[in-house]
This record gives sequence, structure tokens and C-alpha cells, in this order.
Amino acid sequence: MRSAIARLVANEDLNFLLTNRLPRRLATNFVGWFSKIENPIVAKSSIALWKLFSDVDLADAAETTFPSMHACFIRTLKPGARPVEDDADVVASPCDAIVGAHGPIDGDTVHQIKDAPYRLSELVGDAAEAAPYQGGTYVTLRLTAGMYHHFHAPHELTVDQVTYISGDCWNVNPIALKRVERLFCKNERAAIRCRLDDGTPVMLVAVAAVLVASIRLSFLDTGRSLRVGRARTIPVQARIRKGEEMGYFEHGSTIVMLLPKGFVFAEGIETGVRIRAGQALFVRASQ
Repeated sequence: MRSAIARLVANEDLNFLLTNRLPRRLATNFVGWFSKIENPIVAKSSIALWKLFSDVDLADAAETTFPSMHACFIRTLKPGARPVEDDADVVASPCDAIVGAHGPIDGDTVHQIKDAPYRLSELVGDAAEAAPYQGGTYVTLRLTAGMYHHFHAPHELTVDQVTYISGDCWNVNPIALKRVERLFCKNERAAIRCRLDDGTPVMLVAVAAVLVASIRLSFLDTGRSLRVGRARTIPVQARIRKGEEMGYFEHGSTIVMLLPKGFVFAEGIETGVRIRAGQALFVRASQ
């Protein structure tokens, strides 16, 4: 059954049709509601169906049973399941993910996949917010539906600001990225502006996707602060330790991470590689 489903999902036209040509917001709102139903029969059957369609691994989950599918989506892990690279010159991955488009930031241009550019200033909502990263480096981290959905501080840092930008909820898988121009700039997202202890700016842009009921930030009352109007900038002063939780998605999605000049990718980071939260993602370039 799983092999047959995998073959169907691999069909690009069918995949795009099933995950994008449906009422995306309606489907997302429905899943957000349905997944929270705390009924043993509903929970067990929906989790079993989710496992059938997704590569779900619950071996390192802190709990073994869940009152709802939502509780399984946002599961926490056993202590020590995601050790953090503690070298001060290393910027760690904020999440479990598949590495997507990455590389140097050319002026105001980055790519969602090869030959599919978009403007960084549009992604973060403002040219001034994008300016510190010109000439720097970016990486796209895709969290699939079955992955651990929390994201963590990649270094000792302070969050200074969150800019929420409302939008659509296109699927963010590679098939959609090939077909929908500037997809990340169209989807709902939260640009989280941070700085390291030495003042180095870092930006994490959490991008929602189809069936992602919401983006939750641990250092902010997200329910009250986000989803108010088309865009909103919220000042924050939140000190977060390296590896400490910053938030989570209520389904798979994407984080676009931005760093200024002075950093290079850690060994082994390339498109298609699976990476875990806490693993080395960037290192400071030697002077």
C-alpha cells in the first residue's frame, strides 16, 4: 500500500492537483479543527492514516500515545534526542529538515529552487530588513509532514522583532516550488529577526504551507499577536539559549535562514541531505 501511494505521490501532475488545486485555506482550517478532536477512535485512525501517507518516525517521541492527531503533530522528544553542536563558531540547524535551495545571496535575490528566483526583501517584507544579508548566505530547510515540527535557536541569540505577513498556503514541496513563482513570498510567514551576542544579525523566516494550521512562537503570545491584519511588526526582547525551543509548526513546512557575510556551510550540507536540529549547519569563515 505504501509503495502504491509513493508511486502516486511521485506523479507530479497528480501531486500538484491533490495538494494545491483544492480549496487550500478551507482544507487547512478543516485539518486544524479535525486534528484537535480528542477521541480515541478518531485519534488512532487519523494517526494511522497519516503514517500511511508520511514517513513518520515516533521512536524518539517523549510520549507513546496521543489524545489527538494534533498532539502527535506537535510531539516533543525524549531528553537528549537532538544534541546541539556547542562550538561557538558553529550555527546549528534550527530544525529537522531536508536541505533545499541554498547558497550566496546575490544582491536582493535568492532561489526557491534552481532557476526560480525571488526577492529577499519581498520575503521578509521590507528592503531595510533584507539589507544586512546582501552578500551573505541563505538556506532553505523543508520540514516534511512526518518530521519533528519544533524549531530551536541555532545559536545563543536575542530575538528583536517578528514580522508577520499573512498570505496563502501553497504546498512547499519541490513540485510546487517548480510550478509556483515566488511561492514563499505568497504564503503566510513570520520573519524572526535575531542577533547573536556579538551583534551578528540572523533571520529565520518560518513559512506556513497547506494544512499548516498555524505557526506558534514560544517566546510570543502568537494567538493574540499574529493573524491581525495583512502584516504586523511586533517588537520583542527574548533571550534564547542555543538549542532552546523557539516555536513549532502544526504540520510540515519550511524555514528560510539568512546569515550575513562571514559564514560558510558546514561539511556535508547540500541539496537533498536530511539534517537534524542541533546539527552543524554553518561555521564562521576563517579570517
